[in-house]
Amino acid sequence: MLVTTQGLVLHTTKYAETSIVAKIFTRELGLRSYIVKGIRSASGRTKQNLMQPLSHLEMTVYDNPKKQLQYIKEMHPARHYAAINSDSIRMALVFFMDEVLYKSLKEEEPNRNLFDYVVEELQRLGGTELTDIEEPQPKPNRQQHYSTFPIHFLLRTARYIGIEPMDNYSTKEPMFNLKEGRFQSMPNGYSATLPDSDYYLDMTSSSHLHSCLTSTHRSEQMPQLTAKQRSVTLNNLLEYYQVHLTDFKNFKSHEVLHAVLR
Repeated sequence: MLVTTQGLVLHTTKYAETSIVAKIFTRELGLRSYIVKGIRSASGRTKQNLMQPLSHLEMTVYDNPKKQLQYIKEMHPARHYAAINSDSIRMALVFFMDEVLYKSLKEEEPNRNLFDYVVEELQRLGGTELTDIEEPQPKPNRQQHYSTFPIHFLLRTARYIGIEPMDNYSTKEPMFNLKEGRFQSMPNGYSATLPDSDYYLDMTSSSHLHSCLTSTHRSEQMPQLTAKQRSVTLNNLLEYYQVHLTDFKNFKSHEVLHAVLR
């Protein structure tokens, strides 16, 4: 069966002498693996640019539910994001988005809301300014936009893949439990030696996460956090993903972000 769909390239691996297998997140079919023949040959060089992380494609593909590897009949760019390729920070953010999606998406069912959200963020990154909100607002510092984007992206993506943290923060339940995905009261006799103590964020980290969750829910600008606070919040969210997604391991791209966002 032939299907026309948009796709976002997540990962490629070598296949045979001149081909690759591309993991592509498609809007209509979900996550699929495609054999792209001859792309590593001299005549296939023009196609190589189409297989970069989060390349946005228009595709006509063969889809056979009984096969794990599918084939692409036709493909071409759906949109060019020139501003991304000319900016090292934006490129680092795209690599971060790509790794989050590649390690998070395992099911083949379509997730059109997530797909549309990622495309929306690519369009924002590919513009002249990155914005965290849809309504016009005073433009804050460019660096602040970029530095809070990874937190924003993790929180929004968690919503679309069904692991969104509950924002039930209160004075009675001020500590976030990574395992339960919600804020809880401090356990009686709380101690770092308790069996589940590693899953609890401290009061300060929990408060910062709550502020980020609230801003995301309200489509507001992310809170003004120091570089250290952002780093801790980002690392806490990556740990949260690891707790809730079996294959979310060995995450690397945030280390590049820390370097370029200093």
